[in-house]
Amino acid sequence: MIRYLIIDDEHVAHDIIKGYCDLLPNMQLMKNCYDALEAFEYLNKNEVDLIFLDLNMPVLKGFEFLKTLKNPPKVIVTTAYQEFALEGYELNISDYLLKPFGFERFLKAINKAFDSSVNHKIVSSENSRVSNRIFVQSNKKHIQLEVESLLYIEATGNYTKIVTTAETITIREKFSSFLGKLPKDEFVQVHKSFAVGRKHIQSIEGNLIFIADFKIPIGKIYKLNIAQLLK
Repeated sequence: MIRYLIIDDEHVAHDIIKGYCDLLPNMQLMKNCYDALEAFEYLNKNEVDLIFLDLNMPVLKGFEFLKTLKNPPKVIVTTAYQEFALEGYELNISDYLLKPFGFERFLKAINKAFDSSVNHKIVSSENSRVSNRIFVQSNKKHIQLEVESLLYIEATGNYTKIVTTAETITIREKFSSFLGKLPKDEFVQVHKSFAVGRKHIQSIEGNLIFIADFKIPIGKIYKLNIAQLLK
């Protein structure tokens, strides 16, 4: 069992991390800490195997807190600030997750943290109870989606429209960035502004892909992707 602690001043961050951990076997949340001082007090009396650590917190910053620990456990930094990555690796953190991060990237961080441990079973996409879920943010709300439910995604400027079997969601994230979070073997880009879920393709006719009641255009430079699908 991997006993973990979440240290972050944002309640939403706690919900996302715990949601991802709940999808994996052998993960036990010991405490939610909303500042470093609360975590410091807890660790004086208790032990954990892993800390999810935010950097930008009130009173005591994440790395300042980490330096106070004599024998720190495994640490995965979760932050929106990429510029502190070098300092983090100098402190021997296991991984550095930039917010927002998807489940697949989160899973890699867990495996990286414990890939040399003999005391913990490494989790993988194959043995996790549910491996294909992702959180997206829309209208100040974080929504968890089943990746398999995604029919297609569409670029709309600096936004991405996500069409699922149940709903349509627009998120403030560039198309290329969001596409990069999706499993490559399950999604294929067919146009500069469209990517589709392979399993949902009903038919391909000329320069159109038919998915449910939608018609998705095929761009000229992406026809090779379609040819590979038809092999």
